[in-house]
Amino acid sequence: MAYERRKKKPNPVKRFFLVAILAALAVTAVVTTVGRKEFGLSHRLVFEALGPVQSVFARATEAVTGLWRHYLDLVGVSEENDRLRKEIKRYIAINAEYREAVATNVRLNQLLDLAHSLEQPVLTAHVIGRDPALWFKTITIDKGISSGVEKGMPVVTVEGVVGQVINVSPRFAKVLLATDPNSAVDAILQTSRALGIVKGNGQGYRMDYVLREKEVAKDDLVVTSGMGGVFPKGLLVGRVSEVGKDKRGMFHTITVQPAVDFRELEYVTIILKANSLAE
Repeated sequence: MAYERRKKKPNPVKRFFLVAILAALAVTAVVTTVGRKEFGLSHRLVFEALGPVQSVFARATEAVTGLWRHYLDLVGVSEENDRLRKEIKRYIAINAEYREAVATNVRLNQLLDLAHSLEQPVLTAHVIGRDPALWFKTITIDKGISSGVEKGMPVVTVEGVVGQVINVSPRFAKVLLATDPNSAVDAILQTSRALGIVKGNGQGYRMDYVLREKEVAKDDLVVTSGMGGVFPKGLLVGRVSEVGKDKRGMFHTITVQPAVDFRELEYVTIILKANSLAE
């Protein structure tokens, strides 16, 4: 059985370029042949016939050249955009580092001012860890025995009371936060001068043992009383956020909002004993 072979259809693009090239060669041959002489009739006919083809070929060449240049320009713009994006990211990172350095410097200057206001020697420490356990509220700081830190020392910040050192090693220490249920701070209401004990409840404080005959109002400031021998007198503990309305019993039911935002602790101040640095 004979198979008919399918004839390949000529490619129009190839045909166009072939004709254009032949036309250009023909025109070139005509012009080269004539030189500076005037065209004869045959030359004029050939030149007139092939002129439009050469014009189309020239326009096509210009279009292709223009597209190629446009493509190269787009590639250049894309590369420039990539470079500019990298520069922007670099400057954003530099700006973030600068802002962080400024914020840290401000924070340390505030702690320095706090140190000058306290009569006892102090030590600034960096918070390097938090206890993930739900039943303990503690932080780890980067100062220990070698820096004069001892168990039982009070820890504060610019905003107020933070907690108390409960464990110490040569280079590190663990601090029990004042919000921990095992913590207790002797305190006084700044307005009425009523004494009580601030205890942690995991998230904030409650103030116990304030007698009912004492005036207690919302937003009253609660400060350390200086009793108990741990915290110096007058450090801010928090602000009264709620006063219980239960009229039974001898004492008020008081809720206190901590002055310190324990979620954002970065640096703290340890109040040392007068002879701890000498040792």
